[in-house]
Amino acid sequence: MNLAPLSRLILEPLVRAALVEDLGLAGDITTNAIVPPEVETQALFVARKPGVVAGLDLAKLSLELVDPSLTFSVAKPDGTHVAAGETIATVSGKAAPILIGERVALNFLGHLSGIATATAKFVKAVEGHKAKIVCTRKTTPGLRAIEKYAVRAGGGQNHRFGLYDEVLIKDNHIAIAGGVTAALRRAKQHVGHMVKIEIEVDSLEQLREALSEKPDVVLLDNMTPAQLAEAVKIIDGRAITEASGGVSLETAAAVAASGVDLIAIGWLTHSAPTLDIGLDFPD
Repeated sequence: MNLAPLSRLILEPLVRAALVEDLGLAGDITTNAIVPPEVETQALFVARKPGVVAGLDLAKLSLELVDPSLTFSVAKPDGTHVAAGETIATVSGKAAPILIGERVALNFLGHLSGIATATAKFVKAVEGHKAKIVCTRKTTPGLRAIEKYAVRAGGGQNHRFGLYDEVLIKDNHIAIAGGVTAALRRAKQHVGHMVKIEIEVDSLEQLREALSEKPDVVLLDNMTPAQLAEAVKIIDGRAITEASGGVSLETAAAVAASGVDLIAIGWLTHSAPTLDIGLDFPD
């Protein structure tokens, strides 16, 4: 997998904030009381359950910011499938800073690996169809860049990153504008030629009206697989098709079989369970 890493300029503020939150004004009073500063060790990041790895750069940075002399070695890079019991990475050096950064490192690694794992399951569910799995803006405030990165690590693709990089006309916009045609025309008058315009429709009647204004993408909201197939037939390649609304692992294949180009799943970033990963020290 060609997975481009995120810039440290994006990652470091997130990790620093998490460490400051954990350390507070007094630092790790438990480790400071119990662990002599000269003690060295090696610890292993181990998957407790099978999944897809994501977030190693954040885990490394969580430890590196506490003690730059620590050595972090990756065994299973981001985007890699791991079995339960497999070692993902190792860290060696002074024991105290490893203990101090442990929870922050595991929080990032487990959360992002959980998103990557969930994404990979959906990608697997739609194999054999052209549909791509995409995420949404339903992300944890402040963590959007890394959660969307985790979706890519799981084999998915990203929808828009914010309100600024694509026009997405939803039902409330349509209601306030006074209809599908009015909303699309206003959008086209406002944005430049480099900005794509997508509109959400919840009926075939709305779809036909929208197509007359030539949107780039049509979001087919909460439609059954049969309705989606009919919508794809009506669109006939004139716009990118996106299915959205309540898609589950059980229904993903049927949705994909309708012929849509994209399947948007907000659950990937707002509700995917954390992948259980531990940091094991020698006895």
